[in-house]
Amino acid sequence: MTASLLNPRVKKLLLKFILYIVVIDICILILYPYFVMFCTALKSRAEIFAKEGTVFPIKALWQNFVDIWVKAPIGRNMINSLIVAGGSTIIAVVCGIPAAYALSRMKFKGQTAFLGFIIVSQMFAPVVLLIGIYKILAAFGLTNSLFGLICINAAFNQAFTVWLLRGTFMTISAEMEQAATIDGCNRLQAMFRVLLPVAAPGIVTTLIFIFINAWNEYTVAMCIISTDVLKPITVGINIFNGYNMIQWQYLFASSVFATIPVIIMFMCIEKHLVSGLTSGGVKG
Repeated sequence: MTASLLNPRVKKLLLKFILYIVVIDICILILYPYFVMFCTALKSRAEIFAKEGTVFPIKALWQNFVDIWVKAPIGRNMINSLIVAGGSTIIAVVCGIPAAYALSRMKFKGQTAFLGFIIVSQMFAPVVLLIGIYKILAAFGLTNSLFGLICINAAFNQAFTVWLLRGTFMTISAEMEQAATIDGCNRLQAMFRVLLPVAAPGIVTTLIFIFINAWNEYTVAMCIISTDVLKPITVGINIFNGYNMIQWQYLFASSVFATIPVIIMFMCIEKHLVSGLTSGGVKG
């Protein structure tokens, strides 16, 4: 009798233990490259190329992090990335919210085809359209400018923004807006005062993904930005990648700095992430 009562509890504890082990292993696999990157950033060049070495540095050289600010405009590159990622996120969300709202609340001919076109547009990688992108930017005099890079990143993230926010708005009852219109609000006021506050988790999730995509963008920035002081961090760290020598300690130290803003962003708003992803995954 006792054994039969304990068996379900034992099974539950065993399953939970196995789950924790699997989760811990996955976390180790994901975080190990970042750990190696940080440890390598603290090594000297001689130690990195030593035949016998360990992951941990023999003597931590924190001076490497100071040197990259002196030998290269890494600080300026990070500011450029913040400007580009922040500007792209703002433009994509400001333009995407009205479009997503219209697609979730209004019915019109060709809506299904239009939604399909939005998905198809995500299949085009920037590298495929690179020549056309460069010619367009050159025609408007936006090559080698942060504003041109902001516009391109916002454009490539627009379809994802509209699709995800539309799914978020579809989960919110239209009766809430109707109640607001009865109280005297017009459609625009109802959207800003009722819909957007309720849709905050989905909007935050969209902000995160757009910011990360714009922060990590490399190909377009590499082709249209030629001035060192205007390069984002993803392109700026190539200064340590020479023709005959790669300064791995500085390259990894710059990479550590490049990951800090994204980590801080996740720590600040991660509580909205799961709910936002769930709300954006509605079929409709």
